[in-house]
Amino acid sequence: MAVSPLVEAFESLSDADRSHLEGLVGWWALLADLCFADLVLYLPVDLGHDGDGFVIVDHLRPVTAQTVYPSELVGEVRTTARRPLVAEAYRTGRAVQGEIDSAWLGEHIQVRAIPVRRGDHVVAVVSRESASLLRREAGELEQTYLAVFDRFAAMLVSGELPFAAAEDRLPDGPRVGDGVLVVDSVGSITYSSPNANSALTRAGLGGKVTGRRLDEIGLGTVAIDAFATRRPTSIETELGSETIVSVRCIPLLVHRRVTGAVVLIRDVSDIRSRDRLLISKDATIREIHHRVKNNLQTISSLLRLHGRRLAEPSARQAIEESVRRIRSIALVHEILSRESGDDVVFADVVRPLVRMVEDALVSPDRPVRFRISGDAGVVASPIATSLAVVLTELLQNVVEHASPAVESGADGDEGPERGDEIDPDEVHVDITFRNDGRTLVVEVVDDGVGFPAGFDWESTHSLGLTIVRTLVTTELDGSIDLVGGAGPVGRPGARFRIRVPVGPA
Repeated sequence: MAVSPLVEAFESLSDADRSHLEGLVGWWALLADLCFADLVLYLPVDLGHDGDGFVIVDHLRPVTAQTVYPSELVGEVRTTARRPLVAEAYRTGRAVQGEIDSAWLGEHIQVRAIPVRRGDHVVAVVSRESASLLRREAGELEQTYLAVFDRFAAMLVSGELPFAAAEDRLPDGPRVGDGVLVVDSVGSITYSSPNANSALTRAGLGGKVTGRRLDEIGLGTVAIDAFATRRPTSIETELGSETIVSVRCIPLLVHRRVTGAVVLIRDVSDIRSRDRLLISKDATIREIHHRVKNNLQTISSLLRLHGRRLAEPSARQAIEESVRRIRSIALVHEILSRESGDDVVFADVVRPLVRMVEDALVSPDRPVRFRISGDAGVVASPIATSLAVVLTELLQNVVEHASPAVESGADGDEGPERGDEIDPDEVHVDITFRNDGRTLVVEVVDDGVGFPAGFDWESTHSLGLTIVRTLVTTELDGSIDLVGGAGPVGRPGARFRIRVPVGPA
C-alpha cells in the first residue's frame, strides 16, 4: 500500500522538527488575525514522476478577514510549478512574495512565503495567502497589525518563533480582536487599538494611552516578566476598582534582543462576576444540602430514641426500618454537601449504604456477605436519592428473608420455613451496576432461601417492597423484575433487576 504524501512528510521529520512545528501551530490564531489572511503550512514531499512538491499539513482561516479557501486544504498536494514562491522560500531560506494565478479558485492569489527555520535548516514554509482584489487604503489599525506580522515573520525566518519555552496560557486568554497594545523596547505604548482603548476606559484609564508606559497603567509586571525571560507571559489582573483584564504579553525579538512587544488585553470582568456568582450559588447549595443532612440525622436520632422506648417488637422494627430509610437519604445529601454540582458518583453512596445495613441487621443468626461490582457512574441527585432508598429496602429485604435462620419475614409476611436440609452457611449478595450513559441497570442477586412458592411480589402487602415498586416505577420512571434463582433445593436465591433511564435514549 502506498504511503500518503501527508504521512510521508511527517515521517521524514525528526522529533525536534515535529515539536517545532507543533509549537508554531500554537501561534496560528495570533498570526492569522494579524495578517488578515489564510495561513497555510507546507512540508516538502517527493511526488515521484511529478518531481518535488509540497503537502499542506495545516491551514487556518483568519477571524479578522474573509477566507480565500472555503474548502479544507489539509492533505492537498501542490507541485513546485503551482507554488513556485513556496519552493523558492524553502530553497533559499528567505521570505518571498508575489502573485500566482490559481486555476482552482479562478482568481489571482497574493502569496507571501515565509521559511520556518529551526537551527541551521528550514523545516517548512508558512504561506500568507489572500485574494488580489482592489481594496481601499489600509487604515492605521491594519497597517499596524501588518507591521507586527512582519516582525513575527522575521522571527520565523531566524528561528526565534515559536518560542523555546512553553507558555502558561489563561483559559480565557485574549485574542487580537479583544484589544492590542504595541510597545517599544522600554515598555512605552506606541499603538492602542480601539477595543484596547475601550477596555482601559472601563478601568478608569481614559484619555490618550499612546506614549504612556505599561507600568503607568498597571501592566508593568507582565512586561517585566516577558522582557526578562524573552518569552510570552500571561496574567489576569485588576485595573481600577471593578475591571478585571486578561493580559498576554508577547515579546518581539531580533537576534535574541527584545525590541518591543505585543500586548493582548481582554476585559473579563463580566466573566469573573458570573464565576463569583456561580461559586456563591454553589456554596449556598452545598450549605443547604449540609443542613438537610443534619436535619435528617436529627430526625433519625429522635426516631431511634423513640424506638428504644417501645416494647412491641413489630413497632420497634418499623421504627428501625424508618431510621434506615432516612439515613439512606441523608447519605446522598452528605455527598452533595461536599461536592460541587448536582450530580452524584453513586458508588460513593452504595458503600456506606451496605455498611449501614451490615451494622444494623447482619449478625451470627443472619450471616450475610455483600459484594459490589460494576460502575454505576454519575447520576443526578433526584435519581441518587430515590435509588438509595430502593437499594436500602432491597438489601434489608435480603438480610431479613434470604437467611436460612429466618422463620418469618418483616411486615407480617411469612417467609420460608427452616428445615434440617437447609445449609445454615452465610448468604452471598451480589450488587452489580451497569451504566451505558442511557440506562442504569442494577441487579441484587442472592443465594438465599428464595421466596415461597406462588409468591407475587407485585401484590404483596410488604411495606418495603411496596416502597421499592413505587419509587422505581413513578419517581425513577424505570422498571423492576424479580426472577427466581436457579440454585439448589432449599437455596434457590432470588434476583432483582432494576432499569432506570439516566440519559437521552
